[in-house]
Amino acid sequence: MTMPLSDSNHHGQDNPEEQERKRWEKETYDPLVKRFPERKETFQTSSGIELPAVMLPDSDKDYLKDIGFPGEYPFTRGVQPSMYRGRLWTMRQYAGYATAEESNERYRYLLEQGQTGLSVAFDLPTQIGYDADDPMALGEVGKVGVSISSVRDMETLFKGIPLDKVSTSMTINAPASILLAFYIAVAKKQGVPLNKLRGTIQNDILKEYVARGTYIFPPQPSMRLVTDVFQFCKDEIPSWNTISVSGYHIREAGSTAAQEVAFTLANAIAYVQAAIDAGLVVDEFANQISFFFNAHNNFLRKLLNFGQRGVCMPVS
Repeated sequence: MTMPLSDSNHHGQDNPEEQERKRWEKETYDPLVKRFPERKETFQTSSGIELPAVMLPDSDKDYLKDIGFPGEYPFTRGVQPSMYRGRLWTMRQYAGYATAEESNERYRYLLEQGQTGLSVAFDLPTQIGYDADDPMALGEVGKVGVSISSVRDMETLFKGIPLDKVSTSMTINAPASILLAFYIAVAKKQGVPLNKLRGTIQNDILKEYVARGTYIFPPQPSMRLVTDVFQFCKDEIPSWNTISVSGYHIREAGSTAAQEVAFTLANAIAYVQAAIDAGLVVDEFANQISFFFNAHNNFLRKLLNFGQRGVCMPVS
């Protein structure tokens, strides 16, 4: 059971939760909504019941300590104050197959249909650093993703797609720095300033050792590549997510939901520590770290997982 936005006691005074809600609305919610207005004047359920921006619980739970408000620590209710009432999440279909020409045709079709970002799937040879004409790549080229062996291939992949107008997610790990360099080269050829690029490279090599297997180099030099990307993007591509720390693959490899969160956060801590050891300042690169978790089949359990992950990460 919940109570509406306003709730005062019998003496006409606001209770502590309501006082805090008003503070949140003034300091956190209103500034965001002024910059990014909500999509509708009112939001309603299918039964016509109006949904306020935030609701407070009617329970004995310590709401302010354990739950808080959207957009504020511990982020149990989401990282944005208005969540999807303002701007919807980026919608992109994981796509890539055969040649760069064929995948480019698919990307342009998806964008024409209203997709708001691109998600690039690479074939296995690309993922483990083999050119398409390498004998080791025989029979695998273009099978589970697009084949990219050169800057020319990358240029073909994004032909006719202005890179300052679309965000691009690239599921690539061991050679992530190389594929990012290809992408930057294409952007420069298009005349796009690097600070206008938006997107993500997965770049999560630790989960490759744990769960997936597409690693190339030993752990220590692989971590050096990861932190080098952190450094470069911090200085040159501030709107780019330098890593997508992934629990999805760990869950698919057989972990429990709790293990998925635990191993993923452990990997994230390792990346942050490696970057600090390399001389980076955490507050200068941490906002470019993203996460990728599995939704799986137990819907309510995963909601709890996502909420608890929001609590654990700032503490970690």
